[in-house]
Amino acid sequence: MAVDTRTPPAPPVEAAPPRPRPVRRTSWSSRVVVNTLLAIVAAYTLMPLSWLLLNATKNNGDLFGSPGFRLAEFHLFANMADLFAHQDGVFGRWMLNSLLYSVVGSLAATLISLLAGYAFATYSFPGREKVYASVLLGILVPPTVVSLPMYLLASEAGLVNTYWAVLIPGLVNPFGVYLSRVFTEAYVPRETLEAARMDGAGELRTFRSVALPMLTPAFVTVFLFTFTASWNNFFLPLVMLNDSALYPVGLGLFSWNSVLPQEPQLYALVVTGALVSVVPLAIAFLTLQRHWRSGLTAGAVK
Repeated sequence: MAVDTRTPPAPPVEAAPPRPRPVRRTSWSSRVVVNTLLAIVAAYTLMPLSWLLLNATKNNGDLFGSPGFRLAEFHLFANMADLFAHQDGVFGRWMLNSLLYSVVGSLAATLISLLAGYAFATYSFPGREKVYASVLLGILVPPTVVSLPMYLLASEAGLVNTYWAVLIPGLVNPFGVYLSRVFTEAYVPRETLEAARMDGAGELRTFRSVALPMLTPAFVTVFLFTFTASWNNFFLPLVMLNDSALYPVGLGLFSWNSVLPQEPQLYALVVTGALVSVVPLAIAFLTLQRHWRSGLTAGAVK
């Protein structure tokens, strides 16, 4: 009988299962270091605001008689009453002036920026990129550099020491034009605009009824940037205005601060006024932060 001398086939070799990737675990010491650094940065950032909150509750005696970060007798409401009554309530006039410069001026500047950014993003015309590049050059020019030329122009036009001397220069916002173009390219599809034109909508109606609702995050983002810059604007009103009744709140507090050696009773009013002047900015950011955060995210993705 013949014997089969063939070697039986080897059993199939099963593939080894893939090794799981080792999970990097953050060591306890590194977490402590990172959290400690973040706490130090947060404390350093909030230190001026905490000092302002504490010292706005003190009168003149406690301001100089107690440490800056220690509570004393609570005089905040009395300080605020004195603040709005001093010099026939000029501080309230300063706050209204700042709201006028910041809210009205920022709304107009934001609308102009959106129109310009929309035009650069959707229309093709000769020299478009060169004109856009010249607009972007305005971002590199510090506002204080052009304040004196603007004063000379306002003087020739007879606008010095008027509301228009502060409102008109604030309408130009090159950074807002840049953001508006980025947002338009990210949010407004060309097909939607073409469909609106085919339905018979004019260019202004296409922008107002189709593009503008899509650009709500852009509007809020540009408005907040412009509002903050306008509220903190100091040098331009200092150059343009001579009448204290037209001062914004920052310039008005500076005028009080400059006479503190002669009128030391104004110390508590200046500190309390500084605290009150921060409130509109905080309200604006807390109210519009949702739209602002989504707008910044879209701009970053684009």
